[in-house]
Amino acid sequence: MATGKLGLRIVLGSAAILTVLLAVPASKAQSAGIAGKYQCTKVKVHGQVKSCSSAQLNLKSDGHFELRGWEGDYVVSGSYVELSDKSVKSKAKLEPGYKLVFKYQGKDGVVEVTYERRQSAAANETLS
Repeated sequence: MATGKLGLRIVLGSAAILTVLLAVPASKAQSAGIAGKYQCTKVKVHGQVKSCSSAQLNLKSDGHFELRGWEGDYVVSGSYVELSDKSVKSKAKLEPGYKLVFKYQGKDGVVEVTYERRQSAAANETLS
């Protein structure tokens, strides 16, 4: 009887560990996969697309980022990239072609800002 309980505990313990590992959506490998220098390519406000002159976003392969003096960590979570520091969090949708689309509520309504990767961090090569 004791062997049966021990076996059940091992199975339940293994299942719990597996669940925790699968529930953690982010990884360093995912962060390294999207690392690079991103250029702001467009801003969309009220359905009108405008050119963008925002600063370059640098996603480093170690999970850190830089954007015009703002520094912090980023995590890939499914199809989203979450940037954060001690007090601010921002979330962007990761779209095909290494595009990051940030959406937020501005004073004139919903604003979409699109960044596209121009340089890969791994090979330090220009992509366009």
